[in-house]
Parts: sequence; C-alpha cells; structure tokens
Amino acid sequence: MKTLSQTWFADGYIDFELKKYTLLAYLQEIGKYFDANKLYPQLADLIFHYNNLIAFRENKKYLQEQFPKRLTGIQIQQLQVLYENMIADDELMEELESIIHYAAGTMQRAIKNGTEIYEFVEQNLSIAPVGIMPLDHQEGYFFLCEGQAKNTWVYQYRMSIFEKHDDKYRTMKTEFVDVWQRNFVNTYQSIKTELIKKRTELPNPAVYAVETNLTFPMEETLLPIAKRSLVRYISTISG
Repeated sequence: MKTLSQTWFADGYIDFELKKYTLLAYLQEIGKYFDANKLYPQLADLIFHYNNLIAFRENKKYLQEQFPKRLTGIQIQQLQVLYENMIADDELMEELESIIHYAAGTMQRAIKNGTEIYEFVEQNLSIAPVGIMPLDHQEGYFFLCEGQAKNTWVYQYRMSIFEKHDDKYRTMKTEFVDVWQRNFVNTYQSIKTELIKKRTELPNPAVYAVETNLTFPMEETLLPIAKRSLVRYISTISG
C-alpha cells in the first residue's frame, strides 16, 4: 500500500499543488481498499495521518500564542503598547497552512467513508457468551462466524491495559487457533469442550461467539472490528 511519511506535508519542497497531488494519490489507493470493504490497516493509517496534521496545526497555534512577545513601539497619544509575535507567518508558513487545511478536510471526508463501513459492520455483529462463564474474562477464546460460510474461526485472546497520559486503555492480543466446520456435531459448546481438553493452559476459559450475517473480508475488516467490539463488551461486563 502506498503510504505517507509522518511529516509528508512539510518534507522537501513545500508547494501546495505538489502536496495535493501526493495526498490525492494516497487517498485514491485508500479508496480502492474501502471500495472492496477492506478497512485495515488502511483506516488506521489514514486516521493516524489526520491526527498528525491536527496536532501539528494545534501545536503551531499554541507556540504562536505562548511565545514571548516583544515591544515594537509606543503610541504616545493612545497610550498603547504594540506587540508583535516573535514567530510570524511568512509566505512559506502560509503555504504550509494551506496544505494542512486542504489535507485535513480531504482526509476527514475519506475517514467518514471508512467509518461508515465500520459502523455498518459493527451494528450487524452480535456477541454472546458460550456456556458457563468464569469470573475472569481477561483471557479466553472467541468464535467468529460470518455470512453463509459454514466456518467457525477460533481465536485465543488476552486482554491487557496500557496507560496513555492520564487514561487507561484496554487492548486485546489474539492468536489464531483453528477453523471448525459448523454442523450438528461441532456446536459452540462442543468446540469449547474440545478446546479445554486439548489446550490445558486454560482449564476454565471465557468463550464468546461473535456472529454476523454479513460477508466481508475476514482479516481486513471482520476480525479487527470483532476484536474492538469484544473489548468494549468485556469492558462493560467487567466494570
């Protein structure tokens, strides 16, 4: 996938038309993936670059507001002291501002296209526990079933918490286990029982079934959305 550097908007020759062409080429490729309903890693990459632009713009504004000002003159009659910022926008900075303004708006529209797909898939997912659940939900398995395919994709998961600034975030690490053919024999409960017998490191695991009637790309769309939905579900019931 064609990608952008973290500071693509300020790299090299800062020219609006040049940066516009670079951005549109990137977004055109992103659009091809979205048209095929493939969201990841493209959507995450796009959001990263958008946030990067906004952070740069806000930090620049903050610097301009906070940077010490110097006295430039005194108007005796009006008794006013005139100040000017020691950081002043020259033609180059104006060009950069134009690039950032255009890129942020254009990226925002592309992100909207991706998030609409994300929300549609998310709204069509259902999550339910399989069998008796343990008190600890931080580790276990989930079954992912999509569309008309007679497959049950099984993943082992482990929840973890990381801190960012003053907030705590839950994340989920997953490991693919196997695929079972859905039939009268391979019920969710029988798959759970088989997992417990063969994988003794989790004698009493939490197990969830994540289902959807949609047919979407598994690795690029269904799996990442299922993981994020399950993180929220577990976080809600765990408190």
